[in-house]
Amino acid sequence: MILYNSSLYYKVYLRLNLEQKYNKALRYFLELSYNGTPYHGWQRQPNAISVQEVLEDSLSLLLKSKIDVVGAGRTDAGVHAKQIMAHFDSECEVDATQFKYKLNSLLPKEIAVKKVSLVRDDAHARFDAVSRSYEYFVTLFKDPFSINSSYYLKKELDLDLMNKAAKLLLNYTSFKCFSKSKTDVKTYNCNITNANWEINGDKLIFKISANRFLRNMVRAIVGTLIEIGEHKLDLEDLKKIIKSENRSEAGYSVPAHGLYLTEVQYPKTIYLTK
Repeated sequence: MILYNSSLYYKVYLRLNLEQKYNKALRYFLELSYNGTPYHGWQRQPNAISVQEVLEDSLSLLLKSKIDVVGAGRTDAGVHAKQIMAHFDSECEVDATQFKYKLNSLLPKEIAVKKVSLVRDDAHARFDAVSRSYEYFVTLFKDPFSINSSYYLKKELDLDLMNKAAKLLLNYTSFKCFSKSKTDVKTYNCNITNANWEINGDKLIFKISANRFLRNMVRAIVGTLIEIGEHKLDLEDLKKIIKSENRSEAGYSVPAHGLYLTEVQYPKTIYLTK
């Protein structure tokens, strides 16, 4: 009797383990790019269309079950992404190539999936990111083809002074002065690893990388650096602005349509497929 019960228990135990293994959700990372012009930012909104909503609806239709998506960050309305990562869970194992093709066929023309990767089940698109990079485009001459992709500025700028100011940002960690008011965050600290301006033809490009960014931070930094380039502010003013931790002391926020999230980096150890 004891042997029979032990054997039965073992069979039930094996069956439960097999069922749990079979039903265990797999986690996938999506590498995406999108033109943010027609969307009210990344995050799902109650009364406006967002990238997250469109992506979740398309995934749910493809996988025939409700799919929730977590993104690497929350871009504002009108902001673009050359690369952004997002994760979702599915009990179905997917073929990366075929899945990417099918998902792209469902998504609108402004959103594209570049890659699908199987990752560890505890990998997180937002919390595991170790670095994020943005670029901001300023057009110096009127260009009808960059109306929705670059900020047209009809002013001469002191680029050398703007780069000196950008370099100063690396000396600080608290950037509350560049954060949108009433932001629900525990800390305003960010580790900026790169910040500089470059010239590409008739465009100025501001490039910045950090471990994290606050809401509206990049656009406020760019607006402040432009005011320095116009000689409305100087380097000492920038130091005072950062130390003030007061958003009203910093410069204006440049328009969203010139901003691009360009890269999000993760530890290689989270990926189970190349």
